[in-house]
Amino acid sequence: MRRTLSAVVAVAALCVSLLTGCSTVPAAESVSVTPAQTRADDDFLVGVILYGDKDDESGWTYEHLQGLTQAMEDLGLSPDTDLKIRDGIIDADMALRANVEDLVVMGCDIIFGVSYEYADTFCELAEQYPDVVFCDAYGVLSNGTNYNNYSARNYQAFYLAGIAAGYKSAETGNNSLGFVTSWGIKHCETCSDVNAFLLGARSVNPDAVVYVYPVDSWGDPDAEHRAAQTLVSRYHCGLIAQDCDSNEPQLLAEEEGLFSCGYLTDMTEDAPEAHLTAPVINWNVYYQLALSTAMNESSAQEFVSNISGNYFGTFEDDFLGLSPLTDNNEPEAQEAIDLAMELMLSGQWDVFSGTALVFEGEAGSVTVTMVPCELEDEEGEVVAEAGAPSLSYADLRGYMNYWLDGVVEVP
Repeated sequence: MRRTLSAVVAVAALCVSLLTGCSTVPAAESVSVTPAQTRADDDFLVGVILYGDKDDESGWTYEHLQGLTQAMEDLGLSPDTDLKIRDGIIDADMALRANVEDLVVMGCDIIFGVSYEYADTFCELAEQYPDVVFCDAYGVLSNGTNYNNYSARNYQAFYLAGIAAGYKSAETGNNSLGFVTSWGIKHCETCSDVNAFLLGARSVNPDAVVYVYPVDSWGDPDAEHRAAQTLVSRYHCGLIAQDCDSNEPQLLAEEEGLFSCGYLTDMTEDAPEAHLTAPVINWNVYYQLALSTAMNESSAQEFVSNISGNYFGTFEDDFLGLSPLTDNNEPEAQEAIDLAMELMLSGQWDVFSGTALVFEGEAGSVTVTMVPCELEDEEGEVVAEAGAPSLSYADLRGYMNYWLDGVVEVP
């Protein structure tokens, strides 16, 4: 039933988007960032719509703004004079439209949005303003001309972080791993994060269970703290992971003497005795590619073709990453992570396939075995047959609205 409803929603979204000129075009394979010769142009203005506060010191909004300003500086643009910011735009409502139109009136040549919730409005405005380039982070729409979306294979980094968590849970004897997630099964992105983390943990500790607490918000520090506290006090989790915005889950793990995996940034400084590692995204890689493409092409209508479609960043582009493992990790963790990374980069294996990785051996002699086995969801339905290739991009972005067997959602 969940998949049927998802398919109906996806088809409905596609029909609506086609009416406005946009379509749910799958992302192209990531391209290496080798921008053409760029120039500093006093007339080239950049606009950005931020979900949170531009003065945030960590998290989603902070990382986007840091990546964008770094890319601008690398290309000879001044963030002080060439960047126009509108922040605190949480909902895709009239406030979003008014702020985007304000940036257009100010003369912005390219406008970035950092939330998939902006997709429909960006799609409509891209049609209305064909001479402006629009780019939407984690959006699902594109018009093939002046509007694309950009995202990362987050799940791969969460699998690697799960390996570190699995080793730690096996060492402590506590198989209960907590995960504070933003939305749970309401969004495929958050589902794939949690599911990948589980599979990584089980590659070294087959008894690991992930208790996941959705806070139903992209950014709510108080709710994130309460969720982490519940996972510890009620479900006795010995490690807390997250794909939510603030560092509250890390702080809670540090206070309780537990272990943790952060998100977006290296959160070791926030939880020096708890933090193992964190999936990170190097946003400047895409921003530099998008800016250099827009600056060096005469027509916004050719932007999508010139940038090779939508962008789905990977480890290979250095868009996706994993923060350095801390001394809190078990000694085997780095070797196992390196082996998994090698299989991903070579194309021999990916996370959501009918092949499980099993890591064995002591530090200095860790080995990996690829074991064909069915991948099942929490209701026992087979997601991938034994030996089958990994689920496609469309499956992950459009249909993974379920938990795998081994993930338990808590109230």
